[in-house]
Amino acid sequence: MYPAIRPGRIAKWCLALSLAGLTVSCSHPNRALGDSFNGDDLIISPNQSPAAVIVAPGAGRDERAAANDLAKYITMMCGAQVNVAQTDDAAAQILRQRSSGAVFLVGQAALNAKPQLQSMLDEVAKKDPVLRADAIALLRDGNRVYLAGTNDQSHYYAVSALLHQWGCRWYIATDFGECIPEVSQLSIGNLNRAYAPPFEARRFWISWNGTGTGVREFKLRNYLSNVVVPCGHTLAKFVTDLVPEGGSAQSIPVADPKTAAHVAPQVVDQYGRGEHVMMGMEDGTYTSDFPLDTELKANLYDKYFQTDILTDSFLIFYNNLAGHLEAAHPNSPAKIGFLSYINLTIPPQRDITAAKSLVVYLAPIDIDPIHGMDDPRSPPRQEYEKIMRRWSEVMEGRVVIYDYDQGMLIWRDLPNPSHMAFRQDVQHYRDAGVLGVDTESRHAIATTFTNLFFRAQLLWNPDVDVDALLDEFYDKFYGPAAGPMRQYWNAIYTAWENTIVQEHEYFAAPAIYTQQLIEQLRSHLARAESIVAPLQRMSADQLTRNQRLLLDRIKFTRLSFQIIDNYMAMVRATATDADYGAAVEYGDIALAAREAVTAMSGIFTTYRLPGQGGNKIAEDGAHWFFGETLQYAALAEFTNGTKGELVKKLPLEWSFRRDPHDTGLARHFAGHPADLSYWNAHKHEYKNPGDRRNYPTSEWEVVRTDLYPQSQGVLHPDWQSFTGFMWSKTQVDLTADQVQGNIHIRFPGLFGETWLYVNGFLVAHRPQKGMWWHNDYRFEWDADLTGVFKPGANDITIRTNCTHHVGGMFRRPFLYRAVPQPESTDAEQ
Repeated sequence: MYPAIRPGRIAKWCLALSLAGLTVSCSHPNRALGDSFNGDDLIISPNQSPAAVIVAPGAGRDERAAANDLAKYITMMCGAQVNVAQTDDAAAQILRQRSSGAVFLVGQAALNAKPQLQSMLDEVAKKDPVLRADAIALLRDGNRVYLAGTNDQSHYYAVSALLHQWGCRWYIATDFGECIPEVSQLSIGNLNRAYAPPFEARRFWISWNGTGTGVREFKLRNYLSNVVVPCGHTLAKFVTDLVPEGGSAQSIPVADPKTAAHVAPQVVDQYGRGEHVMMGMEDGTYTSDFPLDTELKANLYDKYFQTDILTDSFLIFYNNLAGHLEAAHPNSPAKIGFLSYINLTIPPQRDITAAKSLVVYLAPIDIDPIHGMDDPRSPPRQEYEKIMRRWSEVMEGRVVIYDYDQGMLIWRDLPNPSHMAFRQDVQHYRDAGVLGVDTESRHAIATTFTNLFFRAQLLWNPDVDVDALLDEFYDKFYGPAAGPMRQYWNAIYTAWENTIVQEHEYFAAPAIYTQQLIEQLRSHLARAESIVAPLQRMSADQLTRNQRLLLDRIKFTRLSFQIIDNYMAMVRATATDADYGAAVEYGDIALAAREAVTAMSGIFTTYRLPGQGGNKIAEDGAHWFFGETLQYAALAEFTNGTKGELVKKLPLEWSFRRDPHDTGLARHFAGHPADLSYWNAHKHEYKNPGDRRNYPTSEWEVVRTDLYPQSQGVLHPDWQSFTGFMWSKTQVDLTADQVQGNIHIRFPGLFGETWLYVNGFLVAHRPQKGMWWHNDYRFEWDADLTGVFKPGANDITIRTNCTHHVGGMFRRPFLYRAVPQPESTDAEQ
C-alpha cells in the first residue's frame, strides 16, 4: 500500500492492498482477512496466541491513542483480545516471553527496538520542511510488527495505515461513519513499507457553529494533521494608531515603511519565542491613498472583487515586517501567516519575492467551487490555477490553500459533493509545490457527506484511486443496500459533475437538483429501504453493531432526501408557479426533516445541537433556510389579499437578448417587439445549456424566469458567465378591470441593477451593488405601476446590468393590486 519513495520520484500509493493475500470485506463476517495466507503469515485470532501492543511509557497523546486504538480495532474485527503494555517492565516481559503471537511495537517503542525504522523514515521524509515532515514506516520481523512515524501524529498514521490495509474506514466523524469489518482472523504477510505525503499541511477546522464531535479521531485516522500557521483577521488591532482621519483600519498606508515599523515591536517577542505570528488582513476590501500605495496599485482592477488590487503594497508591508523580526531573532523558527484574500487574491504584478519567514494562505472565496482546474467549463477555476502557481513562485512554495468546503457556504442542507473537483485540483497543488491545504468547514454532513474523507485521502496521496475508494465505500457503508445506494449517490455526483453552474449558493440548486434527478433518487432510495426492511422489523438486541449502523445510515439518507425533495418543491412552487402558500408548506416539511436529521446527530447540520433549546444561528434572514421560508410567507401576503391581490402571473418564458456592446438603448429595444425568428428556426440546436454559450448575441432568444440566465447557458463562448447588459421582454394582456387600482409589479428574485420599461418607456429603476452578496438576500423588487398599464396588450421590458457572475430573473414575477393597510396606532409604533 505504501511503496517506498526513492530520491527523485514520488511513489504511487496504490489502493490495492499490498499485504500478502489480503482480502477485505465487511459483508462476510466469517471470512478471514488473509484467507489465502501462506505458512509465513502472522495470524491474529481468538484461537492463536494472544496479541500484544507495546507503547513507550512517555508516549505522546496521539502515540498512546494509536496503541489503544490498534488493540481496540483488532478486537472489534476478529474478537481477539489484545494486551497493551505501557510500562518498561510489561514490555520487557512480553518481548522475553512471546515467541509466537503478534507483538505490535508502536511509535518510539518501535524506533528504540528497531533502529532500521529511522533509516526508512529518513529516506522518504521531506528533507527540508518548512513546517513539519510527516512520514511513516511499517515493518514486520517474525512475530513482531513495528509501526512508527516522524512525530506524535505520524505514529498514529502508521497504525492507521495498517488498519486501512485491514479494511477499516472512517468516512465520517463519529461511529456513524466508521466501517469496521467483522472477520474470523487477521493476517500479515510481508510488510516492509515507508511513505511520506507530499503536503506538510493537511487540515480542516470547524468554523461558525459546526460541531466538532469525533473530529480529532477522524483526522488522525485519515492522516490529517494539526499543522497550521495562524493567518486570521488580526491586522486591525496592530494599526489602530495609524488609521487616517475619517478612515478605518482598512485604509491605512500599507506600503509605508513606518507601518511595518509600528507593527513589529508589538509581535517581536512572540516571534522570538518561536511562536507563529498571525497577521491576516481584515475581512473586507482595503483602500489606500498613500502615495506609494497609489503607485504600486497602478490602477490595476480586481474583476472578482471590483476594486483596486493592493497585493504589491501588502507584500512590501509583509516583507518589511519580516525584515524587522528576522533581524531581531535570526534563528527563530516562527513564521508570519497572512491571507491572500479579497483584493489581495491576485498575485503581485511586480518582481517580488517573499521573505523566508512568510507563509500565505490563499483563500479563493468567490471562485467556482464546483469544477476542477482541468475543466474547460470553468474559466474562473483555470484562472485560479494560474493565480495559485504565481503565488507559489512568489512565496517559494510557502503557500497553504485556504480551502472552502461546501458546508461553510450559505446552502440548504442539500448534498454538495466536491471530490470530483478536488481530485483534479490536488494534482496541481502538488505540482506547484505548495505546503498543503487547510479547509474551512462547518462539518454539516447533510451537505458535505464524504467530502472531508476524500480530501484527507487525496492530501495524503494525490494519486489515490478515487473511483476505487468510491466503489468500496458503498459496500462498506451501505452493506446489502450498496447497489441502489451506489445508483443514488452516483446520480447526485453526476448531476454536479455535469452542471455548467459556476456559482455556489442556494439559488443554483434548481439547476442541479432537477425534478428528473429527484425522481431517480426516490426510486433508488425506495429499493434500498426494501432491502433493509427485514432488519427494521428486528428488535434492537437482535441487531449487530454493523446492522444498527446500516439502519441509521438509511434513515439519514431518507431524511436527507426528504430535505432535497421538499426544498426543491418549495423552490418550484415559488420560482415556477408563484404559489407562495404551497411553497411555505413544502418548506415546513423540509425544515421538519432537517429537525429530524439534526436529532440523529449534531454533525449533520449546524443551526443547533440535538436537544438544544433554540438555534445557534438566528435564521430569520433570507440567506438562511428558515429565513427563505419566511420570505415566501411574506410574498404570499401580496397575492392572498393581506397586502395585495394577485392580478396576473407573468409568463414563465420571456424573450431575451444579450447586449455585450450596450447597443440596446440606442436601438430602442424597449420600444420594439422581440424578433424570435432566428430562435424559432434554430432553438433545437441549443437544447443543451452548454451549447447556448455560442448563441449569437445579435439575436433574441427565450429564457425561463425561474432560473437565472447563466445557469440556462447564457455564457460567453469561452464558458465565462455572461456579464454586461441583458434585455428581457414579454407581452401581457390585461382587461380593463385588471388595470384598475394601485397596480404593482413584483420581481421575487432578480439579480443586478435593473431598468423597467412599460410599452416602450422607462418607468422605474432599481440600483444594485455590483457583487450580488452585497445586496439584500431577498433579491426582490417592487415597482408601483399605478396608471401605467392600459387595457389590452402591454409590453414589459427590463434591462439588467450584470457585472459579476449572475444577473436577471430567477423567480417568476407577477402583478398585484395593493390592498390599503390600516394606519399604525401610536401604541403599535
